[in-house]
Order: sequence, then structure tokens, then C-alpha cells
Amino acid sequence: MKKQKNIPCGHMRSVCPMSNVLDILGDKWTLLVVRDLLFLNKRTYSELQDSAEHIPTNILADRLKRLTQAGIVNKQPYQQNPVRYEYTLTDMGLELKPVMIEIIRWGNAHIPGTAKPPAALLNGAAKKT
Repeated sequence: MKKQKNIPCGHMRSVCPMSNVLDILGDKWTLLVVRDLLFLNKRTYSELQDSAEHIPTNILADRLKRLTQAGIVNKQPYQQNPVRYEYTLTDMGLELKPVMIEIIRWGNAHIPGTAKPPAALLNGAAKKT
């Protein structure tokens, strides 16, 4: 079993875990990238770019870079000429699944008109993928 990689703490504003998580995940795009990797099985840049929210290309590139640097996403080449990459969640990224499911549940409960995901997705909260 591989040792869990921790996120570097060189730029911490405080020791508050919430503050530090928000520094990594707390903008309107990052969790959508994680969502697409986790639930929608997207793997390539073009698949991630083709999301309903229409993330701008420069922002997608930046978020993938940040998530990779934080150890949440792996980046592996799948083609050499030209080089193209596949993105997957690390074990640390996969551990976000229960958090993401609770955010979905909260949105469904409190924001009218939000889409209800398949029950199998919500019931799998306790399972590790």
C-alpha cells in the first residue's frame, strides 16, 4: 500500500483546515472538474472541456495544474505525437467522493430545480471507488 501523499503546506494562510481546503477547492470551477472525473468518467482535456458549464480553456488548464500539484489528480500521457494527457483522481482525490455526494444531497434539498442524480450514485457514498 502506498503512503498517503499530503498536500504541501508552504503557503498556508492559517492552520484552519477549512481555510486550507478552500484554498485548493474553493472556487466555482475546481469541484466541477473533480465531479467530472469522479462521476462522469471524463479523462481527457477535451472531455473535461465539454462540460455543461463551459469552463474556459485557460481556467481548466489552471485547475488541472493546481489539482495535480496538490496530489488530487494524476496526469499521464496517453499519446506522444502530439503529447496528450489523461487525468485521473488519486486516492486522495477519490476520498472526496463522500463530500461531493453530501454537496449534491444538500443542493437537491435546498435549491429547487437541481437535477437528482441516480440513486445508485447517492447510495454509494460509503463505498470507496
